[in-house]
Amino acid sequence: MSAELVRLAMTVLQPGFEGTSPPDWLRRALGEGLGGVILFARNSIGEQLVRSVRAENPGAIVAIDEEGGAVTRLEVLAGSSFPGNRALGVADDVELTERVGRQIGRMLAELDISLDYAPSADVNANPENPVIGVRSFGPDPELVARHTVAYVAGVQGAGVAACAKHFPGHGDTTTDSHLALPTVHASRAVLDERDLPPFRAAIAHGVRSIMSGHLLVPALDPSMPATLSHSALTDLLRGELGFDGVVVTDAIEMQAVAAMFGPGEIAVRALAAGVDTICAGRADERSLHEMRDAVVEAVRTGRLAEERLAEAAGRVLALSAWYAERSELREKARADIDEGVGLEAARAALTTTGTAVLDRGPLVVEVNTRLNQAVDPATPTGIAAALAARLPNTARVRLDRDGELPAFDDRPVVLVVHDAARHPWVREALARALAVRPDAIVVDTGISDAPVGAAHLATHGISRVSAQAAAEWLTR
Repeated sequence: MSAELVRLAMTVLQPGFEGTSPPDWLRRALGEGLGGVILFARNSIGEQLVRSVRAENPGAIVAIDEEGGAVTRLEVLAGSSFPGNRALGVADDVELTERVGRQIGRMLAELDISLDYAPSADVNANPENPVIGVRSFGPDPELVARHTVAYVAGVQGAGVAACAKHFPGHGDTTTDSHLALPTVHASRAVLDERDLPPFRAAIAHGVRSIMSGHLLVPALDPSMPATLSHSALTDLLRGELGFDGVVVTDAIEMQAVAAMFGPGEIAVRALAAGVDTICAGRADERSLHEMRDAVVEAVRTGRLAEERLAEAAGRVLALSAWYAERSELREKARADIDEGVGLEAARAALTTTGTAVLDRGPLVVEVNTRLNQAVDPATPTGIAAALAARLPNTARVRLDRDGELPAFDDRPVVLVVHDAARHPWVREALARALAVRPDAIVVDTGISDAPVGAAHLATHGISRVSAQAAAEWLTR
């Protein structure tokens, strides 16, 4: 194999890895020109980890999903210091959104992380959406566009690259692409009016990266998901929208594409479609080499133009250079600590109905707080912990589907739900509980249903600060 061709193939790959330090195979790959890595909570991310990656390849793109709210890699155990997109959209203060983006950028700058796979620029047009929901700024394209721009400005103003995702828009789906291939049943005119405005706005304001969604969009391509579609990525995103930054795949182990092809074939097809970086979150040495060798072989046999591979690698290296040139911005951001902005945003987003004040430790009943595949399973809703910090003897129980209600006594009751509007069984469980305890307080951390209970709070997101804002209101 040509050494230069192998190096080009390595440049466009971005694997994740297991463990808290780079394994030997990853170190070797970085030395051979691997373009980047993606970090997850399982890696126990810290300065030493990032330094050990950069020791092998100083220019490697170090990427992370740090959206704030429900999707955090750095604060997964305690919950995010920032309330997430839906809360920011409800508050609808673009200066506040930019401040939040800047602080997330500052957090990444302190760790020398190059690229944040945020924000979600999806317009959550379908209330039944199982995977976007509160990760979106909302259901209105103009609102999503202006907050996407503000978030990107905040992150990139801190010297870290942002990424608008999931192109051409994951908001009108009822399938989680981690589990199967969703279809967006929308005409091209609807896509133009509803889904594309946030991406157009992000491009106009210089977003450095865009992530493709594993979405079948028949109006663009009736046979291939957007990640593997030349018409979606080259004709539309590059041609019509004029984007010239890095296009990255969503993680290729997601079943939406993994059920169709193996890693090597996905890599080849994605590159041919117009992708520049292949994100493989669950990679190992075997799958990395499979992707590398498949790309090299595709060039040798003419399936993939060498010019296309070189273009993709060039964009990766250009993003690395962009990051290197912004060290002064990162230094300035590190000193610009806006410690209270997350809680300020969470308070601004809190929506309340009714009145209730807790003066002693309640029984907190968590209903349906198991979240979707994009959210690390260790992420807490935090309501019980936030109340316990203020009220001794706060107790917590979980109520799963088909579970029995706990035995209620004279303690106050707080029912914590997520996305009650999407789950009939959750609404039924709430009705059963409220029939016994009509004085119960309901807290919804997701897309909420019509208010019920003696008092109803919607935090519009899961985070430590959202829980704190709710606890403050309940103990005021």
